[in-house]
Amino acid sequence: MYRCGCGAGPDFSCVSAYGRRTLRVAGAAFTALALVVPARAQETVTLPEVSVSATRVERESLDLPVSIDVIDRRTIREAGPQVNLSEALGRVPGIAVQNRQNYAQDLQISSRGFGARAAFGVRGIRLIADGIPATMPDGQGQAANFSLSSAQRIEVMRGPFSSLHGNAAGGVVQIFTAEAPPEPTFMVDASLGSYRSARLGLQYGGRHGPLGLRLEAARFETGGYRDHSSARRDTSNARISYDRGRAGRLTVVLNSLDQPETEDPLGLTAAQLAQNPRQAVAAAYVFNTRKSIAQGQAGFTYDIDLGGGHALQARTYIGDRRVTQYLAIPLAVQAVPTHSGGVVDLDRSYGGLGLRWSHEGQLAGRRAAFSVGVDHDRMAERRRGFINNMGSSGALKRDEDNRVENADVYAQAEWQALPRLGLLAGLRHSRVRFESQDYFIAAGNADDSGAVDYVRTTPALGASFRVSPRLNVYANAGRGFETPTFVELAYRPGAAAGLNFALKPSTSLHRELGIKALTGDHGQLNAALFRIDTRDEIVVNSAAGGRSDFRNASGTRRKGLELAWQQRHAGGFESALAWTLLDASFRQPFVSGTPPLVVAAGNRLPGVAARQFYGELLWRDAASGFHAGVELRHVGKVYVNDRNSESAAAYTIGNLRAGFMQRGRGWRFSQFLRVDNVADRGYVGSVIVADGNGRYYEPAPGRAVTLSATLEFRY
Repeated sequence: MYRCGCGAGPDFSCVSAYGRRTLRVAGAAFTALALVVPARAQETVTLPEVSVSATRVERESLDLPVSIDVIDRRTIREAGPQVNLSEALGRVPGIAVQNRQNYAQDLQISSRGFGARAAFGVRGIRLIADGIPATMPDGQGQAANFSLSSAQRIEVMRGPFSSLHGNAAGGVVQIFTAEAPPEPTFMVDASLGSYRSARLGLQYGGRHGPLGLRLEAARFETGGYRDHSSARRDTSNARISYDRGRAGRLTVVLNSLDQPETEDPLGLTAAQLAQNPRQAVAAAYVFNTRKSIAQGQAGFTYDIDLGGGHALQARTYIGDRRVTQYLAIPLAVQAVPTHSGGVVDLDRSYGGLGLRWSHEGQLAGRRAAFSVGVDHDRMAERRRGFINNMGSSGALKRDEDNRVENADVYAQAEWQALPRLGLLAGLRHSRVRFESQDYFIAAGNADDSGAVDYVRTTPALGASFRVSPRLNVYANAGRGFETPTFVELAYRPGAAAGLNFALKPSTSLHRELGIKALTGDHGQLNAALFRIDTRDEIVVNSAAGGRSDFRNASGTRRKGLELAWQQRHAGGFESALAWTLLDASFRQPFVSGTPPLVVAAGNRLPGVAARQFYGELLWRDAASGFHAGVELRHVGKVYVNDRNSESAAAYTIGNLRAGFMQRGRGWRFSQFLRVDNVADRGYVGSVIVADGNGRYYEPAPGRAVTLSATLEFRY
């Protein structure tokens, strides 16, 4: 049941050959698509209103030479119970969002293969909420405090311009809270689902003179698909705006997360997966593996129009995150003098500020826009470790202060050089500094203090050519930059003392060619062909006994094709598809692990599927407020380690959804029903890359039903 249905052997030859054939004909496919779309130069076309913030000055996405997709408010609401990003982002090509069914470890998000190795949290991708970073200066972030139920839209950008937002090579995911409605509005939403899952949310929004409010509080609880995987999550989100007219606009964003005693079932080995995918391993009970999180954050932005096309934005934010996590590590291993123990106790404060000037005007008589800015972000944490004595905290094993901060400057320029040719360029200079002060120095455990700086400049350049009012072609190129995280710097190979100073940041060269076309009166098609060459890719060297150390691989290459299409048809039908083909592999052999083993050139990057597909067909009756749809999702085979010795099989699942909406004067009542994995297929939803115990696999639920209802009323 967990074997690849294509019958491919361990060399993954079926997908590799398929990928090579597709990439060879991609250029011809681009040409064919261009011929399909009418190219009447004199035609007047009204473009869809899809504005994005990729250039820090809002533009129509069709005109920008970047891969960017927007998920609107209606799609977010209909995609699921609005618990996490995996519900909505699956329809974006190039993005893999795996719901691990383990709320102790957060989501696993990767973009064009970047971030797939993350054992917990999100790395390699910048997360931004209402202009406030949700990614720390070292490149690691969490998406648990993203509020989906109050979101207006989500923007997802891939490619080289992502690096202009900071320390990340893979992409940028931005969420924007909806503006306050003009009239006072209350909303209650509730959902019940399989595996004892439930969510209740309350919202208020409204304008009171110059003051705009959008307030939300929600609780989510689940018993979990697997044993020992229950969770409770309380969240709140507030967006408060104060419009001072010509004096500017102040926006305050407040959010909090309280997630106590979240159970961690741990991953499964292949044998355990075949025996019972819902089980938790014995060590999860012996050591009572669990995690508690408490986070609070406040962000402030001030926007002012200076006149003459000039604008200024200032932002600042502060936050605190406290984590206590119990890991499953044998007592004998924890007793080793250099081991940090099986209980993580983390108290982290963070914050930052930024200032950006932008100008919209003309250059040589044609439209132009410029942005120049500075960012300074910092994170300071007190990290301690204790013995996990069968679920209880024991003796101290680790005690240190860590600090990481960045000081960046950036500039972007957009220019309509010719009536049909637009140019976009950007440059960011980043300095990231890590410091660690070790207070736990004992016999056999030397001083692990140290500091290291990483400095890089990342340029990007793109051009967009309007073939016709319905068709744009574009190209871009640029460099990416990704530092190690503090977790990746923490240990040297061989249990040596000090930070892993031998670990270098990875650098990448991105190249992309794409088209953006309007199809019919109500549709759009985007396609992108890309290649990314990375030097010093950060990979797991060894992982055992709760201690992981990292090294650099010589080089990797990612090349692929992304296709996204959305269309509204006659008779109330709507369709959408997202298709990704990604060939991500090591270019040169290297040695890693204990004992050392050779990773062959040509091996595929672990955690990265070679192909993904999402398709949707929906019928909507505006008169009755009824809609019904079917979804198809396919994910290819995924290797779990650099040596490609094991893998999670490809899978295909189908989902159904339906909804009603009733309206009255000042009120609206919506009901949604979703059935995920209709055929009750057994499959692995995510993998833990390079797990030292061979517990690579995190199984996904079988058939799951969710019923949601939302009541909204105005007065």
